[in-house]
Amino acid sequence: MNFKTNLKNLILIALATLILNACSTAKKADGLDGDVYTGKETVEFLASGVPDRVFFATNKSSLTTKSRETLRKQATFLRKNKNLSVTIEGHADERGTREFNLALGERRANAAKDYLMTYGISGKRISVISYGKERPVNTESTPLAWSQNRRSVTVKIN
Repeated sequence: MNFKTNLKNLILIALATLILNACSTAKKADGLDGDVYTGKETVEFLASGVPDRVFFATNKSSLTTKSRETLRKQATFLRKNKNLSVTIEGHADERGTREFNLALGERRANAAKDYLMTYGISGKRISVISYGKERPVNTESTPLAWSQNRRSVTVKIN
């Protein structure tokens, strides 16, 4: 190969890399990473810097890296406030039957509870409830709305 061919190939690779990076940046700008919500407009706080909710992928109850990060902050807050108990609400998006979404919401709430317990929070301080698809934070029928509704929310009860 000659110098011109190598230079041409290098420029093509650089352009392809720039285009792919621009696409991935644009994808995250809508508040989604895959189909998991990563934005902040529906998040409230248990305390300063401690988000109250974590988000899930479609039909999943497994915790994402970001969800575990949030739950570690919640565990730290709960360890400092030993007299505080919480309810973890499990939610789903509008798709699927009522029964399926109630069960999915319960699995999501229990996944958050179990994770908090691994950080030393007593299960006696944590109750779970599933609302399934009955309490959406966003009532639109869009991928963004669905991602905002697939969540568990930790609520102080005393």
